[in-house]
Formats: sequence, C-alpha cells, structure tokens
Amino acid sequence: MFNRIMKPALTGVLAIAAAMPFAVLAQANWAPTKPIRVIVPFPPGGSNDIVGRLVANDMAPILGQQVVIDNRGGAGGIIGSEIAANSLPDGHTLLIASVAFAYNPSIYKAQVRFDPEKSFTPIALIGTGPSALTVNPKMPAKTTRELIDMAKAKPGSLTYATAGIGSFQHLSTELFRLQAGISLIHVPFKGGGPAMTDVIAGNTLITMGSLLQLVPHVQGNRLRLLAVGSAKRNNAFPNTPTVAETVPGYEANNWWGILAPAGVTPAMVRTLEAAVKKVVDNPEMQKKFDSQGAEVLYMNSAAYAKFIRAETAKWSKVVRDAGIKAE
Repeated sequence: MFNRIMKPALTGVLAIAAAMPFAVLAQANWAPTKPIRVIVPFPPGGSNDIVGRLVANDMAPILGQQVVIDNRGGAGGIIGSEIAANSLPDGHTLLIASVAFAYNPSIYKAQVRFDPEKSFTPIALIGTGPSALTVNPKMPAKTTRELIDMAKAKPGSLTYATAGIGSFQHLSTELFRLQAGISLIHVPFKGGGPAMTDVIAGNTLITMGSLLQLVPHVQGNRLRLLAVGSAKRNNAFPNTPTVAETVPGYEANNWWGILAPAGVTPAMVRTLEAAVKKVVDNPEMQKKFDSQGAEVLYMNSAAYAKFIRAETAKWSKVVRDAGIKAE
C-alpha cells in the first residue's frame, strides 16, 4: 500500500524538478566562468581607482578568475555607472561605487538615466576614508579655527579647488562652509589632480578631498593638513584634529563599495560578497588601507543597501541647502 501511494508522489516531484529551468536549479551555488570586469566610473589615480585595484588584485585568486579594472570616467561618475547598470546581470560586471553614487541623482537629475536603487544590487561595502581639509603651505592658517577666522575677516576672499561641481571635494567643502558659517569661492577643475596641482601652486588656497588621495602631497609637504572629516582622529595622522573638534557635528567621509547590475541571482551575491569579506578580513589589506588614511569597513549586501539609502538622504540635503546645481 505504502509503495503504491509514494511511487506516484515521488514520480510527480521528479517531474516537477525536471520541468524547472536549469538556471533555477543552479541557484544554490555560483562561480564566475570568465574574467570579471570592475567598472571604475572615474579616471585612473582617484580614490575609486586606488581602492578598485587593491580589491581586484586580491579577489582574483579567491574567485579563480582574472578581475579587470575598466575606467569609464565622465559626468561625475554617471557614465560608468550607466554602463554598469545596462550590463548583463551575470555576475561578471561589477561597479565600484563611492559617496558620489549617493548624491549624483540629486544634482544630475536630467542626466541620470538609471534608477540608483532599482538598477543595481548592492554586493558589499569595502571601506571608508575621511575628507581632509588641506591648504597651501604658505597660507597663514595652521588650524581650522585660524582658517575660519580668516574667512570671516574677509568674506569671499578665500578660494577652494575641487574636481568639479558635484564632486566629493565640492560637497564636503560646502558642508564645511555651511556649518562653519563662512563664505568661500568655489573654483572647479576637471578632476582632482588638476585641483590639487592648483592649490600646491598657490593659485587657489584650499582643497578638501579624500585623505586617500591627499596623503602623498601631505607627506611631501606640498599641502598642509589642518583636519580630517571623520568623527574620530585618523590612525595615519593621530595628531591631526578632526574638523568636528572646531565645527561640532561635521562629518564627511568618502566610501567605496561594490554594486552589480539588478537581476543578479542571490547565489551570485553570496559568492561575491563572501569574496569581498575574505579580501577585507586580510590583515595585510587592512594595513594598506590604514597607511592611506582609510579603513576597512565591511557590510554585506543587505546592510550596504541600508547604508546607501542613509547616505543618499544626508547628501541630498547638503545639495539642497547649498543650492548645488549641474551646469
């Protein structure tokens, strides 16, 4: 009796399984079958590029495939992000995202042709690094308070250089300007490199970008570091105060994470986020981040998604309050 009942039932289960698409059955495990392309939506040499190459180098042996960096700069990171959004969601194309991903939609409303939330699946957060308030070494100001006093004594006389309208340098400096209650003149350039070069030359006086980018110039005494934008002092520069020690509540951190086009399977997400975690858990990687004034900060896919939403709300408010608009 038992066999007569169970045999048809078992046959039915097997028939259902046989009818299921092979791709669905393969969801449990996934591994890349060809080189992985990691799109960096900014030119070489920036913080996204530095972090992307560090992580890609260590992910390759974990995933068993070559991990190739593809720099697609332009429009504040929008061009590269759009390319990633429109890529096949097969786990073989990823995007290095930074804080720019959180505020670009509120600045470039007409230019953004993808939905930042619906067009991507967050994989993992890699790390974070503070903004850094730096000035030309010939500037009289040696502290944040002295800089603020200079700006208040002669409103509109101090200039600051950035990588362009809507860049992290722009927003982090505007947040500083708003919270300090001072007037500064914005001088945008086409990239962080030219902006730093102009401040080093003394043409503009201030630049406030990612510490990760500015470390070599600070160590070479080409720029004077006044403060860092993190909530606590930085391990690489423990004697340098935070901006918040002078301007309470100020915090501006860049961050870097990995996104995939929407539509990747849960198995792909699990494999990729596990690879990122293994990379950032490596003490040698943590030392590399520390030496650059940044720090490893891992978040899995779900936590990273919540983090992006919070950052988007924060920086969208800065955009509104500062009246930042694309040109």
